Parts: sequence; C-alpha cells; structure tokens
Amino acid sequence: MFPKEYDVIVVGAGHAGSEAAAAAANMGSNTLLVTMNLQTIAQMSCNPAMGGIAKGQIVREIDAMGGYSGIVSDKTAIQFKMLNKSKGPAMWSPRVQSDRMRFAETWRIMLEQTPNLDFYQEMISGIIVENGKIRGVKTSLGLEIKGKSVVLTNGTFLNGLIHIGEKQFGGGRAGEKASTGITQDLVELGFESGRMKTGTPPRVDGRSLDFSKMIEQPGDEIPEKFSYSDETTPLKNQRSCHMSYTSLEVHNILREGFDRSPMFNGSIQSLGPRYCPSIEDKINRFADKDRHQLFVEPEGWDTVEYYINGFSTSLPENIQFKALRQVAGFENVKFFRPGYAIEYDYFPPTQLKHTLETKLVSGLYFAGQINGTTGYEEAASQGLMAGINAHLKVQEKEEFILQRNEAYIGVLIDDLITKGTEEPYRMFTSRAEYRTLLRQDNADFRLTPKAFEIGLASEKRMRKMEEKKEKAEAFVQFFKETSVIPEEINPIFEKRESALVDQSDKMFKFFSRPEVTMEDMKTISSVKNYIEANALDTEMIQQTEIQVKYSGYIEKEKNNADKLNRLEGLKIPASFDYSKLKSLSYEAREKLTKIKPATVSQASRISGVSPNDVSVLLVYMGR
Repeated sequence: MFPKEYDVIVVGAGHAGSEAAAAAANMGSNTLLVTMNLQTIAQMSCNPAMGGIAKGQIVREIDAMGGYSGIVSDKTAIQFKMLNKSKGPAMWSPRVQSDRMRFAETWRIMLEQTPNLDFYQEMISGIIVENGKIRGVKTSLGLEIKGKSVVLTNGTFLNGLIHIGEKQFGGGRAGEKASTGITQDLVELGFESGRMKTGTPPRVDGRSLDFSKMIEQPGDEIPEKFSYSDETTPLKNQRSCHMSYTSLEVHNILREGFDRSPMFNGSIQSLGPRYCPSIEDKINRFADKDRHQLFVEPEGWDTVEYYINGFSTSLPENIQFKALRQVAGFENVKFFRPGYAIEYDYFPPTQLKHTLETKLVSGLYFAGQINGTTGYEEAASQGLMAGINAHLKVQEKEEFILQRNEAYIGVLIDDLITKGTEEPYRMFTSRAEYRTLLRQDNADFRLTPKAFEIGLASEKRMRKMEEKKEKAEAFVQFFKETSVIPEEINPIFEKRESALVDQSDKMFKFFSRPEVTMEDMKTISSVKNYIEANALDTEMIQQTEIQVKYSGYIEKEKNNADKLNRLEGLKIPASFDYSKLKSLSYEAREKLTKIKPATVSQASRISGVSPNDVSVLLVYMGR
C-alpha cells in the first residue's frame, strides 16, 4: 500500500503542513502528506486573509525561498492593502483579503502538481520511535507507515475541545473531529505538553446586513502583490471590506452572558492570544472603552458569507446574536454559524533545535500551533523550515538556519526556542531588532540566494532577483553620479515647501530630502529617460528610492548585525556542562542546561541569563 519507507512524512495539511510537504518534495524527498480530511487542505480556519503587520513580511520571505503561500495568496486575493504606508519602509506590511474556498482549492491543485508528493487521508494516532530516532507513524486503522523523518503540524486538533457558552464538544475546528493519541505518545517519550486556546467570531449572511450604516474599507488604489515570481499579477478589481463599532449597549448585553462564558466560569483555564482577544475579554480588560472596531470581511468573490473580525467569542449563541443585532448595520443579521473557542494541546518550543527538530527524538520536527504560535503566516514559515531541514537531514546535508538579522522567520524561530511561550505567539515588527534590514521589499535579496543554494528556489527566481538587484544598484549609482541644475530641481522644492538651491549638485543629495519622492524625481527629464531606457519596473524603482532615502539607517543596522554575527559564530557544544561554571547565577545555569543554546548569542537572549552570565561564558571559552 505504501512504499517501503518515505523520506519525509508530514502529519496535518494546514498552512504549516502544506508548506512543509511542498518544500521537502520540491527539494527531492519522497514525501507523504497525511491528514484527516483531504477536502480541507490549507483551510483558512479563522479569518479569510493573509499578511498584515510583520506577517506580510513573513509571506514575502516564504515566497522568496520558493514556498507557495505568496503565489496562492495572489491568485485568490479579493483585496490588497499595503499597511503602514505613512511610516518608513521597515513598517510597510502587505495584506490580502482572500477568497476562502479558492484559497484551499488553489493550494490543493498546486500540491497535486508537485512531484515526489503522495497523499493519504486518515488520522495519525501515534508515532514510531526506536532508540531515540523516528521510524514512522501509526494510523487509527492500525497501519504503520515508515519514514526517515516526520513533521508534526497538528494545528488545533490535538485533543481539541470546542466551547460555545456552557456547551463543550471535541473537535479540531467546527464540523471536524479532534485528533487523539499523539500527545500521549509524546508525553511518554518525555515531552512536556500544555494547553492553549484560540477563538473565532460568528460568520453571518451578508444579505442581512445594511452596509450603508458602515464605513467602507476599499483596497489600495494601485494594488501590489505578494509573490516576486511572474506567476501572478496584481488585482484589477477588488472587493471592499467595511467597518462598524460596538457600543455600551452591545457590551452590556455581552456581560449578561459572562456567568455562562467558559472564559470566566473556569471551563477554559488555558491562555488565548494576547493580541487577538475575544470580545468578552476586550470589554472586561478595557472597561473604560465604550466601543471597539469591527471589520466586516467578505469570505470570497461570490459568497454572501462574512467574517466579523474583532468579535471573536465563546459566549452562548443567543447572547452573540442578541448583542450583534445592536451593532450599526447588523440590526437584521442572520447567522451562518456562531463564534466559538477551542482548546488544544501544544508542546513548549524550548524542546526544539533551531532546525525545528526535537531535542529528544532525532528526525522528528514540530511546526505551527503545536509550537504555541498563532496565525497562518507563522505556521506556514515554520512548516517551510521544518520541511527543508527534514529533507536536508535525510540527505545528510548541512542544516538550514536563518539568523535574526536575516529574516523575520529567523526572529520567530529564535524567539520560540530560546524564550518559549506561555500564550499563543504572534509576530510583530517590534520583535525584530533589525527590522530596517528585514523589509518586505527586499526579502528576495536576503533569501532567494540561500534557498537557491540548497535547491529550493528555482534558477528562474534567482535570475529575476539578480536582474532586479543589478538594475536597482545601477539606478542608485545614476543618482550619485548625475547632477541636476537649480532650474530643474527648484520647482519640486517649491511644490514640497523645501528650501530652494542656487547651484547644481548631485541628484542623490537632493533626492535624500525626506519630502522629495520618486514621483517628483520622475518629472526630471534625465530620470524619466533613464527609467524608460533601462526598462525599470515598479519593484526596481521602489528599491532604488528606499536605498537612496534610508542608506544611512540601513548601514547603521548592518554594522549592528555584524556585531551580533560575531557572537553567533561562538558555538557552544551540545554536551556542555554548565554546572562547572560556578560563577554563573543559579537561574542562568538552570535555563542554559534546559534550553542548551547552540551559540553564545542565543544564550544571551534567554530570559534569566544576565550580561554578567554571558561574560562568564565568554571568559570560559577564551574570548
């Protein structure tokens, strides 16, 4: 029924599992993707959107390395927005509203067209481990499938428990059963497990809403896209979202159900995502606020189903309904289904290496919500990295790790395995100390060469990136070498209320002024002619503008990153005995022994390890 042995077995076909399977298979591993339901591959369990603050950067990083999330997002987008455009480019974050059904369908089609990838539908109820090494998985029907490596991406399905008011029932998400058996196997092997909670809002019938009472939220006037490849194009037409607000009346109705809320009556003990709280949590924690925003998001091009972003709840369904009817535009709302909360098992990620391989079992990898993260993008990036490293391990090749100064994905994984998490982890730009380097516009410069080297990014992608880089660098040089006379530049300065000049100077100097834009510079004939003669596209032009305007900041951050890399180069042996170092604080010895950092730099980021402890390590290592 199955080949003698798979190189890589991926358990679960959500965002993490789909990226893991695609990466391993595209790199040449004989791969099996096994899931409880092949009809829900890459299902958008929560909001129908990809990207957002910091998450958009992650999607672009996945795409730059040859993952599928960016392409699928572009092909199934119904709206595109570049968030934070009023701030500097380090903060710009792309986001798409997605067609939920087409998103899952497109993912499945792309996976089916991927060589080396097999599919199987059944619940995995356990793993096979011999002498500390993974050997395969066991199914609920008693089958054993042999594998040289296994990637677990179980999402919210591990012993999943759904809550709606005082009602509880097992499930991985609405309408789908929970997965059992794996947690028990892992705990018996010595893994530490915990419980987390997440929630989702009601889905409603758009035909019952009055959008004239809401504030329209259209997409960008000139939409961009996620993927660096030529496989996708920007949207020509878009669907609007809408915005409304709760009120004190809505809050008072919601409070009526607090005694029956699993959040407050003790039914749910686990922590939910701090930055995506339920509506009952919001009105409890922010009692001084008399209203909260609700975003009314269409689920696709043709469906009438809408997602009420900001109204995540596990309150009784009659309370949800009664309260939502008091929101402007929702007076006659009809529910497709109520909101609910779900509790599930996770495994504290300090039990992992930077490759996402477990420290306890060789060849076993964890990716996604099993590691305590929340969000499609975070899950997809972990799946990509786990799939890459599972393949490399089977091929006995060097592991692939991204540093904190190389990618948001590097920040995410380093945060997880170094600091751990006791609540669902979500990525923000503020978590990245080198965010000026980790912009959404240069993910291909940063990561495509690395992915090409390990055999994931295609040669076509590599050549496209090189052309973009060469042309952008040449255009920057043009500005540095080309002078402009006052008669040409002063009209721009006048328009921008900037100080006029009385002599010629290099364009780079004038363009560096914060108020002067590339659109302004394009009015100068020599700039316009250069763009046309060299066939520069939007990405090349945008890259040039960023390099001119932010060169000082970028250079400064590169210098800081170089200092970090020197510490990253100081490796600590896995067998290192911290008990020998009596000068270390007790807490540092305890944390270092538990986490086993791979480098001095990683050790310095562990909570409880002081600068003095780092100095002790450096002295011991002769540095």
